[in-house]
Amino acid sequence: MKALVYGGPGLKSWTDAPDPVILNPTDAIVQVDTTTICGTDLHILKGDVPAVQVGRILGHEGVGTITEVGASVTNFAVGDRVIISCIKSCGHCTNCAVSLYSHCLGDEGQSGIGWIFGHLIDGTQAEYVRVPYADNSLHKLPEGVPDAEAVMLSDILPTGFEIGVQYGQVKPGDVVAVIGAGPVGLSAIATAGLYGAATVIAIDLDENRLQQAREFGGTETVLSGAADWKQQVLALTDGAGVDVAIEAVGIPITFSMATEIVRPGGHVANVGVHGKPVELHLEELWIQNINVSMGLVNTNTTPMLLKLVAQKKIPAEKLATHHFTFNQMLDAYETFGRAAETKALKVVVTRS
Repeated sequence: MKALVYGGPGLKSWTDAPDPVILNPTDAIVQVDTTTICGTDLHILKGDVPAVQVGRILGHEGVGTITEVGASVTNFAVGDRVIISCIKSCGHCTNCAVSLYSHCLGDEGQSGIGWIFGHLIDGTQAEYVRVPYADNSLHKLPEGVPDAEAVMLSDILPTGFEIGVQYGQVKPGDVVAVIGAGPVGLSAIATAGLYGAATVIAIDLDENRLQQAREFGGTETVLSGAADWKQQVLALTDGAGVDVAIEAVGIPITFSMATEIVRPGGHVANVGVHGKPVELHLEELWIQNINVSMGLVNTNTTPMLLKLVAQKKIPAEKLATHHFTFNQMLDAYETFGRAAETKALKVVVTRS
């Protein structure tokens, strides 16, 4: 089969790779029909995730068709159309029992982590992928939900909702600021209303992404390159600061921005993947009773979000801005890597 193979920092190739095979009775083999590229893949290519070994097939998002199941798989059969969750779940360890799938203790890849695709085992940017613990790590795709929408449920929609909105403890009437209107930030914007946010402020350097943020439910926009960006945000809160500041970029300056605009007693929800240390000014924040949260998505909300996407309550289709075929995978990476120029949100890559 063909796959996108990591060759070390800055190196990747669309090349031949061995077909995956069933290793455990809980496995399934899925023909990948649609995949996409995540900002985390770009972090890997920069060398920010040293656990990823040379030769690893990248990717952790996908929609496909089951071609083979292990003897212990009971919820799925050959021919089923499925969403591949970016997080595997054994379903029976102490962490999975409390829906902390992100820290599944199952023995795939490495004990204690749920994100294994394109990280600790071969991923979904390939013609086929082995899915461990298939009964708990796949979701049947209902008719009427196109692949380009369904693939957004592998990672970015549950990530924005769980780590941004839920961890940020958004409540009815809250003023929420989302710093970074990329795919995950837009996912947080699109789902903040599920918990009753009254005002959602999108903050970004890119005017185009701020315009897109309004289509996802953003009620206000602020250009972060403006000298008075902070004053603009505070003016929307009568000077008090936002109830919830969601950081969706993953660089030190945007984390600092989040701490500067949150009100006393508010929440900073860090969603971005950071490749460098970030300063945490506890000497200033402690007296403001600020709550800071962060985490790896659990994907326990995927079934609920899938229903909302199917009912057109979440505009998942707007996230898919560029389309490629598998043999254009390197072009897809080039387009996604230059998102500021290409205006790409998510690139959707299909078999044909």
